[in-house]
Amino acid sequence: MEQEIDRWIGAASAVMWTLHRSVVVKRELSRKAKLSIYQSIFVPTLTYGHELWVMTERTRSRVQAAEMSFLRRVAGLSLRDRVRSSAIREELGVEPLLLRIERSQMRWLGHLVRMPPGRHPGEVFRACPSGRRPPGRPRTRWRDYVSRLVWERLGIPPDELEEVAGEREVWASLLRLLPPRPDPG
Repeated sequence: MEQEIDRWIGAASAVMWTLHRSVVVKRELSRKAKLSIYQSIFVPTLTYGHELWVMTERTRSRVQAAEMSFLRRVAGLSLRDRVRSSAIREELGVEPLLLRIERSQMRWLGHLVRMPPGRHPGEVFRACPSGRRPPGRPRTRWRDYVSRLVWERLGIPPDELEEVAGEREVWASLLRLLPPRPDPG
């Protein structure tokens, strides 16, 4: 999973450098146009398939660094300017990318919980595989990751998760009210 996420971060960086040389540095282009490019090209490239990512602290910080690298260029700032990420996002009117990813992962969880029997994604989600896992520290399963995410962000315990996510309107309203995480930098 880490390798896949690294691949998308690399692809987004390549897109950023290509756009940086040809578009982002152009003073004639408005900030609104640059943000439109950010939303329509950079974000989809970076977050392709993100609903099934298991986010570690390392990947979280790498995604945020890639996002802020682009946003700092749009704002005309560098790391030497020592402006906090939250201030740049606020100035540009952009929601944190990690919040979008978490919200989307929890939205997908709601879809999986509500899927009728017989649909393959729902069946895989509900399956309890048997057998031994390889020795060493076990990799975090997506189900465990997203359950912990819901517990940390929404305060819903894992045993009540399927009941709450099963109610489409309640689940959607909880996700709309999801607050951003405190910004470390």
